[in-house]
Amino acid sequence: MLKRHAVALEDVGFFYDTGRWVLRSYTIQFQEGAITALLGPNGRGKTTLLKLIIGALKPKVGSIGVLSDVAYVPQAFDTAFGFTALEMVVMGCARKIGLLSQPAREDLERSQEALGRFGLADFAQRPFHEMSGGQRQLVLLARALVAEAPIIVLDEPTSALDLRNQSFVLEWLTRLSREDGLTVIFTTHHAGHALSVADDALLMLGEAEYAFGPASAVLTEQRLSDLYEMPIKRIRVDHENGQFDTIVPVIPRGARHGSVFEEHSDTAVRR
Repeated sequence: MLKRHAVALEDVGFFYDTGRWVLRSYTIQFQEGAITALLGPNGRGKTTLLKLIIGALKPKVGSIGVLSDVAYVPQAFDTAFGFTALEMVVMGCARKIGLLSQPAREDLERSQEALGRFGLADFAQRPFHEMSGGQRQLVLLARALVAEAPIIVLDEPTSALDLRNQSFVLEWLTRLSREDGLTVIFTTHHAGHALSVADDALLMLGEAEYAFGPASAVLTEQRLSDLYEMPIKRIRVDHENGQFDTIVPVIPRGARHGSVFEEHSDTAVRR
């Protein structure tokens, strides 16, 4: 059975300042139920593309078709108000509650269940601003889940998280796709994350140049090295009872060591 397109871009172009394109000539179909990772250096237009998908920006040329409702999880989120974790999640029901209405009992129950699913049931009354970065990210995922949107768009969901929490968030993105059938689109600077969990990958190589397709085929050493203008290696790692590929940037150890290089993995390996 062929999957439908959750999001379809047709010759899309956008600029903030006239004559300076952020992206153009983008024709891409994001598959329903798939996980897609967007990669590119700073300033290449990743967040702009997400805002186009969620409708916060309108393309200057071309068109974007979205199959259904979209929930958005921003890169960094804080609030000056003392909302609890539960109240933050209930906000995901706002579209169905109405502007002047109060959350119904079932909205509170669904929000509590969503927190429990992410292991945060005991944190329901914890002030959001007192939670760790990883906990906040899971609260925002719970909020997106109760919105009942078939498409979830996330801007660098593992940003500023430690390795363990990065792995935990990536695991949940996979589960939301595989178990709930959600379409997941996220930006990342970690090519290893994309290779680990994404079905498809989009490399934003230039304003009108991109590579899109199955992550295992798109995320090659040559393309990634060209994208980030530095040596990138794709290596196979033995882990438990199998093997998997990951992406490794080759980073100079320092001038005092001359031409000696040290390889650092950008992916957390859970053991």
